[in-house]
Amino acid sequence: MQQVMLALDQGTSSSRALLFNQQGEVLAEAQQELNCQYPSQGWVEQDAEHIWLSVLKVCRDVLKQAEQLQLQVVGLGISNQRETTVAWHKTTGQVLAPAIVWQDRRTADDCAALKAQGHATLVQQKTGLELDPYFSASKINWLLKHNTAVQQEAAAKQLCVGTIDCFLLWRLTGGAVFATDSSNASRTMLFNINSLQWDGELLALFNVPEHCLPEVKQSADFYGLCAETVLGVALPILALVGDQQAAAIGQGCVSQGALKSTYGTGCFALLNTGDKPLFSNNRLLTTVASTVQGQTQYALEGAIFVAGAAVKWLRDQLGVIQCASETETLAAGLLDNGGVYLVPAFTGLAAPYWRADVRAALVGMTLGTGKAQLARAALEAVVYQTADLLAAMQADGAKVTALKVDGGMVVNSWFCQYLADMLNVPVLRPASAETSAYGAALLAGIAHGWYANLAATAALPRPLQRFEPRMTDTERQQLLLAWHKAVAQVLAC
Repeated sequence: MQQVMLALDQGTSSSRALLFNQQGEVLAEAQQELNCQYPSQGWVEQDAEHIWLSVLKVCRDVLKQAEQLQLQVVGLGISNQRETTVAWHKTTGQVLAPAIVWQDRRTADDCAALKAQGHATLVQQKTGLELDPYFSASKINWLLKHNTAVQQEAAAKQLCVGTIDCFLLWRLTGGAVFATDSSNASRTMLFNINSLQWDGELLALFNVPEHCLPEVKQSADFYGLCAETVLGVALPILALVGDQQAAAIGQGCVSQGALKSTYGTGCFALLNTGDKPLFSNNRLLTTVASTVQGQTQYALEGAIFVAGAAVKWLRDQLGVIQCASETETLAAGLLDNGGVYLVPAFTGLAAPYWRADVRAALVGMTLGTGKAQLARAALEAVVYQTADLLAAMQADGAKVTALKVDGGMVVNSWFCQYLADMLNVPVLRPASAETSAYGAALLAGIAHGWYANLAATAALPRPLQRFEPRMTDTERQQLLLAWHKAVAQVLAC
């Protein structure tokens, strides 16, 4: 009977479960879409119970497929949307508040106040992060200040608060294990990435009691067994990892200098910097890439809050398109962008600007602007923001010779070619877009003994399609100049 690893990829827009064999082939999969709620200006929430039910459904679906295909499932690895914060009761497991999603900006004023008090440098030195609402610390602080149930359980020492991986682990183990991994902990803004521990000074800054936070373990580790009452089998949980770090592992970016960029709801470019944190002078993030077999790797990261979310906005809010795949045909049907630029600051701008207060704008429209121009502007905006990230990485000393890409947007070949043109480096697209799930499966495979180490996972075959740059330097510079003028208009508002 062939052995397979169950990989759960819990993202903002969907939960996916896949079965990978040791060679990295997908033998079964299931997916369920999820929605966000926007109860107030700048607020983004999800129902943690809905997330949990979606996880149960997709996991049970693929386990049933495994039984039908006579496959032996040997373990579970989890990758997850990062920074999204859940609070629940330590004994009963009852969710105490809506999950505050990573895109949520309700704590912008709180973060601005802490910056004004001079705390930004301390936060950056200890965590590698910007003092921004994006990360979990200010979200936890907000819950502790504004939610009565959270306050009561914190006072009774019955509060659990954590990222999605931690919540799912607690539920999967029937409440037996309360833990996270170093990659997810490094996104909370409460974790010292130098000492790899919760930091007392940061906990005091955000008024977060340490007793409500999980134990921090390695990314590839034994996390306990799934309760049989949950999935029907006592499956060992062998990996937890943030989805962007998982994608880097899935892409084979496990050595210093390797770079990948994932294009999902948002966009996240990670550059592996080896076993020492490299702190940016250009407002990039320093983060834990993974901890495996006692060794921690770090990465420089550039984050874009809105990537595929802009395409979803065109579909769901404006009705400009019926499905995301239309954008490729619409964009390719134009000779140029017609001078139309979308600055997608729907939830502020992330790296390298870090402006939580600004909002989106379309500039350069005329009476001739139609849905094709809007679709192309949404795609181009993601490319221009990626160019900003790579410029920041290069200013920090990185030598970028190629970009590995993944995520839902990269099925669009026009988009991949435009990336190559604007970045002036080859863009490499994998045959499978499921790199986050694959990275979680690879980590679980190390813990299970399938692979000797991270280097061994990088040696596995990964078929790639290559997009070479073909734009002139003059055209590239003109387009980037117009983009930066559009950004400047938004920043000045």
